[in-house]
Amino acid sequence: MVEINRNACTGCGQCISDCIANNLFLREGKAEVSGNCILCGHCVAVCPLNAVSIPEYDMGDVEELSQEQAGMDSDRLLKAIKFRRSVRRFKQKPVSSGDLDMLVQAGRYTATAKNMQDCRFIFVQKELEILKTLIWDGIGRILDSPAPGPAQAYQGFYEAHMADSKQDYLFRNAPAVLFIASEANIDAGLAAQNMELMGVSLGLGFLYNGYLRWAAEMNPEVLDWLGVGEKKIEACALLGYPDITYKRTAPRRAADVIFR
Repeated sequence: MVEINRNACTGCGQCISDCIANNLFLREGKAEVSGNCILCGHCVAVCPLNAVSIPEYDMGDVEELSQEQAGMDSDRLLKAIKFRRSVRRFKQKPVSSGDLDMLVQAGRYTATAKNMQDCRFIFVQKELEILKTLIWDGIGRILDSPAPGPAQAYQGFYEAHMADSKQDYLFRNAPAVLFIASEANIDAGLAAQNMELMGVSLGLGFLYNGYLRWAAEMNPEVLDWLGVGEKKIEACALLGYPDITYKRTAPRRAADVIFR
């Protein structure tokens, strides 16, 4: 629950006017909390005197920034977006713990519907070989079953991998895999995009991998091993340091856009 430091609060009303849940009001010249809070943190961010806190959250992580400090160069950002590629060739080098933590921070600060903050970020790197075994064994069992269903789409990948283990279409020798589990696919998608943008700044390459996500989703043993719980895997990406250098942006169709 939001807490107001009455000694610091001057009753300016900034938090009240910015509260989307109408959870704050003015009493005796000080801001007060009435309930119905979704803990979005806008009151913390807008208070000019740092008089608002949310004890349930990590207040030590809150930063005071000017508009200039929080901004970014729009031309450089657009160039980074245009230059990104789906990377399928990775260096055999582990992703550093520092870089992984930066990805986590980019993900956890992504907007979520109704401020649910329900995304679970699952990185597999140290135990990647265990995951590979679980995935391929699971695909094999399903393909051998009387009704393989959607797993038939993996038949060619599976046969190629069984003939030569280096033929790994699902993992592509990436050093790490990221799964994002969430109750809402839009939340996972937004988080994945922010994490990839952070990855670009760190020199990392991403490949969103629907086939691997589906392979994990249809195998209860994999879901249990990953610790997905009651959530659903909504995004999956291979990541690592690219073993390829692109020289220019790739062309795109003209934008399909309407301005009215």
